[in-house]
Amino acid sequence: MIALPAATDTSAHADPFRSRLVEFMLVGGATLVLLPLAWLLRTAIGLDDSEFAVSFTAFYAAWVINDPHFAVTYLLFYKGARQRALDPAIPRAQRIRWVIAGVVVPLALAAWAIGALAAHSAQAIGWMVQLMYLLVGWHYAKQGFGVLSVLSARRGFRLSPQERTAILFHCYAGWAFAWANPATPAGEYEEKGVVYTALAHPRWLEIGAGAVLAASTIAVAWVVLARWRRERRTLPLAPLTGLLVTVWSWTIFSSFDPLVRYVIPALHSIQYLYFVWLMKRNEARAEEGPPAFGRPVAVRLGLLAVSALGLGAMLFHIAPTFLDTALVPRPPRGQVTTDPLGETPYFAALFVFVNIHHYFMDHVIWRRENPDTRFLRDPAPAS
Repeated sequence: MIALPAATDTSAHADPFRSRLVEFMLVGGATLVLLPLAWLLRTAIGLDDSEFAVSFTAFYAAWVINDPHFAVTYLLFYKGARQRALDPAIPRAQRIRWVIAGVVVPLALAAWAIGALAAHSAQAIGWMVQLMYLLVGWHYAKQGFGVLSVLSARRGFRLSPQERTAILFHCYAGWAFAWANPATPAGEYEEKGVVYTALAHPRWLEIGAGAVLAASTIAVAWVVLARWRRERRTLPLAPLTGLLVTVWSWTIFSSFDPLVRYVIPALHSIQYLYFVWLMKRNEARAEEGPPAFGRPVAVRLGLLAVSALGLGAMLFHIAPTFLDTALVPRPPRGQVTTDPLGETPYFAALFVFVNIHHYFMDHVIWRRENPDTRFLRDPAPAS
């Protein structure tokens, strides 16, 4: 995400406490509530029953939370595609980023996936899976930094260059350690039915990444303490919580709780959708009156939500189910396939394609050079 200039109008909302509380929960605070609730659930009904209930709920909740979060990225990114790629009013670097993320990356991923399926190579799809797992930490950490920078700016709090550098260093160090930890040998893994051999994560890499993470943690503590000594105030609560929960709970220690780990993708998606809602709501408000006289805010947001739900269902359910049913031979009744591609290779390929492409599109959408991000700059009550 992006860092925005400090807001100039800090007027309070009608109910500032409720607004702060809702925002706090949506950007990561809910995790702090779910952790003790998960412990109580395990204590009450046992791990097996509680894990079944939570995983079942998370699986079906993905239809209305996780899947639309991927789909809405396509709706935002490709809106006005010609202008975003060619308009000289948009900085050249941003137009180049758009072309790379919007044209080069999907063509390369499509060629990779199609080639792997045509060659019947589970390992080729496995390399895509490993790229996805490498980049997901980058995506999460970057979004955590965006939560901090955007929400802090909306509260009139500007990060200094030193704070920005230290926090970004911490985010990327958290990503590196999450990928390197735990140290594991090379071995066979399965993703959406595809069996592949994954790279080893050596012990020295885990130790080195841990040392860098420790150094980055000290750097963040130092700049926060320096701000307190200088101004007798620190980073706002909700933005700071969003950052720390994203980096530490969702990225570094994502397996800390056996129940909460099932809902981390949904929590990440809710965090993402909150900023989509914020940006598109303000855009709709700005265009509702003269001279544009656009559709009412509720109608525009409703159409966006329905479109995201429909596209999400198409990407993750309808299209892959059709392709796997039509193109993948089924083993004789009563037998289990021994094919390393499994029975759903098209689902695996499309799932990985959308995930990786989402990371690249997101990197372009939430930059200050994107004209749409100006709608994130209306003020919010301080916390």
